[in-house]
Amino acid sequence: MAAASAVTPGGRPDSRRPHREDPRAWNRAGRLHGVDLARALAVLGMFAAHMLTTEEEFSWGDPATWADVANGRSSILFAVLAGVSIALVSGGPSPVAGAALALVRRRLAVRAGVLWLIGLALIITGVPLLIILPAYALLFLLALPLLRLRAGVLWIIAGGLALVMPWVQPALDALPVWAGVAGETLGLALGWGYPFPLWTAFLGAGLAAGRSDLRAARTQVVLTAGGAAAAVIAYTADAVSRAPEDGEYLSHAWTAAAHSGGILEVVGSGGFALAVLGLCLLVCRTPLTWVLLPLRAVGTMPLTAYVGQVFAWAVLAAATIGDVGDLGGFRALEPFWPFALTTIAACTAWALLLGRGPMERFVAAAARLAVPGRA
Repeated sequence: MAAASAVTPGGRPDSRRPHREDPRAWNRAGRLHGVDLARALAVLGMFAAHMLTTEEEFSWGDPATWADVANGRSSILFAVLAGVSIALVSGGPSPVAGAALALVRRRLAVRAGVLWLIGLALIITGVPLLIILPAYALLFLLALPLLRLRAGVLWIIAGGLALVMPWVQPALDALPVWAGVAGETLGLALGWGYPFPLWTAFLGAGLAAGRSDLRAARTQVVLTAGGAAAAVIAYTADAVSRAPEDGEYLSHAWTAAAHSGGILEVVGSGGFALAVLGLCLLVCRTPLTWVLLPLRAVGTMPLTAYVGQVFAWAVLAAATIGDVGDLGGFRALEPFWPFALTTIAACTAWALLLGRGPMERFVAAAARLAVPGRA
C-alpha cells in the first residue's frame, strides 16, 4: 500500500518530471511477484475469516475445520506484509537516507492519515468486523523511526516485542480508558482489536524481512524454514501444555488461540506469516507465477479489495437481510465464494487494463499532493 518515488544521484528529490505510472509494471519479471501473492492470500484469508463459520478450531486431521486456518493468521500476515512493503519503498536491503528518507517518511505519514480516515469510513458502515485499517495506519507511523535500521537490528526488535508484549498486553487491555461507550469508540478509532503495542512485533518482522535480500533464494528458504519452525514449535507447545489453570492473566498470555495476543499466537502465527511469504517467493521463482497471475493481481491492490469487500458487504446485507450488523444472517448467505471470485476477476481485469488499483492510486496521489517531489 505504499510506493516510493525516484531520487537524483545526489540524494535530493527529483521533481523535474511529473509522475507517470506504467500500468504494466506490476506484471514485469523484475517485480517481487511473491510479495503480491502473499498479499492476495492475506486478503482472501481475511475474507474467509469474516464470512465463513467454523464451529471448531483448526485441526490437520479434520478437513471441516481447515477454514479456521485463516482466523487470526490472515490479519497477522497482513501486518507482516505492511512491514515488508514499507521496507521495500524505503530502499529494501539498502535503506534510503538524507532527503530521500525525509520524503519517504513524510509520505508514509500522509498515507497513515488517509488510511485512518478510510478505516473510520468503513467502521461507520456498521459492518460487524474489526476493521484493521486504523491499526494499520498507526503501524505506518510506528515504522517511521525504524526506517534507517538494518535487518539484524529489526529482527532483534521484533523478537523482543514478540516475547515481552504478550505479558504486558493484558494489563493494557484492562486500563479503564477502554470502559463505556467512549472507551469502545476510542478502541475502534485506534484499531485496538489489533493492538499496536503488540502488533509492532509483526511490523518489525516484516520490516526485517524487507530489509533482507528477498530476491535471493537463500533468504526465501530461510524465511520459509525459519517461519515454519517457529510455527510448529509454538503450536506444538500450545497443544501439549495448554494454558496453566492457576490464573487468568497467565492463561491469556500463554496461548496460541486466534486474536488472543498470547505469546504462542504471536510466535506461531508470526512464524506462519513469514513462512507463507517465503513460500510465495519461492513459488514465484517458477513458471507458476504466471498461472497465479489472477491472485497476484489481487495482491497488487489489497486496499481496494479490502475496502470493496466491506462496502459490498454493507450494501448486500442491507438489501437482503435488512440488517448490516447481523453477522450470522450474512454468513448464512454463504457469501465467501461469490465475494472471493468476484474480487479475483475484478482485480485481474483492472490490473491488466489499468495497472494499480483505484484505492492505491487515491492514497498515492494524496501522498504526492501533500508531499511533492520524487524519491
